[in-house]
Amino acid sequence: MQTLSQLPSVTLPRNDGIPLDLDWVASVQANTSAIERRAKTLPARRSVKKDHQAAWLLKAVSCIDLTTLSGDDTQGRVRRLCAKAKQPVASQTLDAFGLPNLTTGAVCVYHDMIETAVKALEGTGILVAAVSTGFPAGLSPLHLRLEEIRESVKAGACEIDIVISRRHALTGNWQALYDETKAMREACGPAHMKAILATGELGTLRNVARASLVCMMAGSDFIKTSTGKEPVNATLPVTLTMLRAIRAYHARTGLMVGYKPAGGISKAKDAITYLTMIKEELGDRWLQPDLFRFGASSLLGDIERQLEHHLTGRYSATHRHPIG
Repeated sequence: MQTLSQLPSVTLPRNDGIPLDLDWVASVQANTSAIERRAKTLPARRSVKKDHQAAWLLKAVSCIDLTTLSGDDTQGRVRRLCAKAKQPVASQTLDAFGLPNLTTGAVCVYHDMIETAVKALEGTGILVAAVSTGFPAGLSPLHLRLEEIRESVKAGACEIDIVISRRHALTGNWQALYDETKAMREACGPAHMKAILATGELGTLRNVARASLVCMMAGSDFIKTSTGKEPVNATLPVTLTMLRAIRAYHARTGLMVGYKPAGGISKAKDAITYLTMIKEELGDRWLQPDLFRFGASSLLGDIERQLEHHLTGRYSATHRHPIG
């Protein structure tokens, strides 16, 4: 059992995984046309306005993983990002909504910046996540990927975002994908593991569904769409496919696995669409930061502008809402 510091009194059993069930995996199909049709209807028929819109956007803020994954990252940039995580929206705006202590869910960085982020966020309850396992391609030797995980946990990361070997999903080698993911989960120890499927490189929604299920069987605490580096990142059809895999896994095992769409989500209205899909497919419990995250830093700026517009009736300039 693990208690999340930013969510008092919320305790969930971790997903320790189950033995690989190849019959279950082989039975999983994905009706692409039906999935795409369902995903296309959601934004058009769900319109959230006024106070309800503001409430959804404030919820979205609490579920954001503020992220910097650039080759030119510096300690100064990471400290600024952490300051933004602690104060994601202007204090007068949060006071107006009665949420002066609202923060983002986590800060996500490369291994070299973990120590800086941990120090900057000390005492806040905001989690530090690190990308690992040869991110973003995941093609380094397995023993090095496992050691990278251990080093990141030792440095203070509470969450590890690993990347799967896409070739295993593309060739249907589910045993190899299971074994690698399970080894990574064991290397994470107490840190929660988010398995990045890189869905834009998996070819079909059926591969996405099967890879999702295998990663959950191997003990992933979250399944995540993308590294943000692929040509195609999070999409609504992919999200629907992964959410239904989570629902099926929960129905059979009773274990709750989180979901993280990442890459390409930059507008407040898109955040509401994703949250609505979560609510409809999985239920309200998955709308908490311990089971849902946005991997989208640029999203926060647009949410800030929408919240300010709700209070003042005016849109502020984008440059007034820097991320870090």
